Amino acid sequence: MSRASWTGALVLASVLTAVGSSPECAEPGAAAVIAPAETVRVLQATLGQAVQRFEAQDMSGVLAYVSDQYRTGPFTKPAMREQLIAFYSIYDAVSARIRIDEVRMVGEHAWVYSTGEVSGRLRFLGTWIVFLSWQHELEVARQEPGGWRLFGYQQ
Repeated sequence: MSRASWTGALVLASVLTAVGSSPECAEPGAAAVIAPAETVRVLQATLGQAVQRFEAQDMSGVLAYVSDQYRTGPFTKPAMREQLIAFYSIYDAVSARIRIDEVRMVGEHAWVYSTGEVSGRLRFLGTWIVFLSWQHELEVARQEPGGWRLFGYQQ
């Protein structure tokens, strides 16, 4: 299944991955608990900033919200970069609408479930199309120096 990453949608782009349904990045024995309201507010603000960078087609700005250790299956930060290059070459403008549905903490990781869609205006044609959409999909983030970053499932 194709799905957008929290940043991505963020990367929103992005960014997208083909993944299984249960991440294995949690510490052994860690239980999922509802994230504190303040953590959710910070994640929503971070997502909003990442979406702004995405819509500005600021690839470096978008990737700043992705951990250098990001991995979900075979999908890594360098793969996200390549995907953004492709998006920005096909679409002369992009837009992302993403809603965080819920956040659960599993150890130090935030399991962020989101719903959204990403659209783009086709270069030379001027037609807007939705090229990514998802419902209640999971992405994993963690706190790193400088703020929250997408971390991935680390299988």
